[in-house]
Amino acid sequence: MPYPENKEFTTILAKIDAWLGKGLPFAVYRKPKQEKVTAVFQGNDVLHKTIDFEDEGFVFAPFDLKDNAILIQPDELLTGTFKTESQVGKNMIEISESGKETHINLVRKGISEIEKGHLKKVVLSRKMEVEFATSPVKIFQSLLNHYTNAFCYLFHHPKVGTWCGATPETLVEIKDKQLRTMSLAATLPFQGDKKPMWGLKEIEEQRMVSDYIQERLGPAMEELHIGQTESVRAGNLWHLRSEVTGVLSSGNAIKKVITALHPTPAVCGIPTQAAKSFILENENYERSFYTGFLGELNLSKVGETALFVNLRCMELQGKTAAIFVGGGITSASQPESEWIETQNKSRTMLNIL
Repeated sequence: MPYPENKEFTTILAKIDAWLGKGLPFAVYRKPKQEKVTAVFQGNDVLHKTIDFEDEGFVFAPFDLKDNAILIQPDELLTGTFKTESQVGKNMIEISESGKETHINLVRKGISEIEKGHLKKVVLSRKMEVEFATSPVKIFQSLLNHYTNAFCYLFHHPKVGTWCGATPETLVEIKDKQLRTMSLAATLPFQGDKKPMWGLKEIEEQRMVSDYIQERLGPAMEELHIGQTESVRAGNLWHLRSEVTGVLSSGNAIKKVITALHPTPAVCGIPTQAAKSFILENENYERSFYTGFLGELNLSKVGETALFVNLRCMELQGKTAAIFVGGGITSASQPESEWIETQNKSRTMLNIL
């Protein structure tokens, strides 16, 4: 898939294959709307963790963050360029209806908790497993080619597993005390030239996220600005997004910002702790690194961080891929519509496989 003259990117692919063969840790990724691909290779299989997020390397953190964020140390750092190729239109794939009743019942339970006043919003998800025959390297190239507006990655640690994805959501970017994040929520399928028609449920869901960010980040900021809400496309889906920018107050460490934002209302709910408890008690599977976060810490220079929420992702185990999909539940949610939303989201990864 890469152009023959693109030796740097070809070198990265060869090194990935070698590291997979040796059972050594690495992370390779491309930021949204860029051509530069960065690969971080660790020279041994030691399982490193970062507690304060002041280390240098690539971080891979789970949904339930308990000082267990994995760090790939940059023993070798390679960069290359990937130029997307023209894409052949795909047929709409058939998606299994397996697990429908279970997920709809889970959504009903979530709506009941909201109606009782225990929650304002909760994000409920499910895991689906499919067989695949494509190599991790080919899957990563396909992600790069199809999802240019997303953070695309391939992660491997022999003591953790192999994950990949194309996430549309920034957790936080910090450079010279300038902070950028986003308020992202709501989902509708992309349908040709047709503009998305947002309902009250989606608009309210996105507003909740913006209010949450204002409340949580405000105390750590000298100034904070939340931009206008706009429709943005991520692959075959539409979302509502507001850009959030600001300046960090002196003395505020990166860990304070991360713990203020993670888990976001887009992956957990409101109030955060009550929604998280409901998720852990009722989803009936372990999210692991799905809806966690990942990205670079101090790789370009000290104090520069770029982290993304781990959405639209899958875990590769042998010849089975575990795909994770979910949606935000509010008082306006319809269980059948929520099931359809997760089906639409599953196409992001299923199309790649």
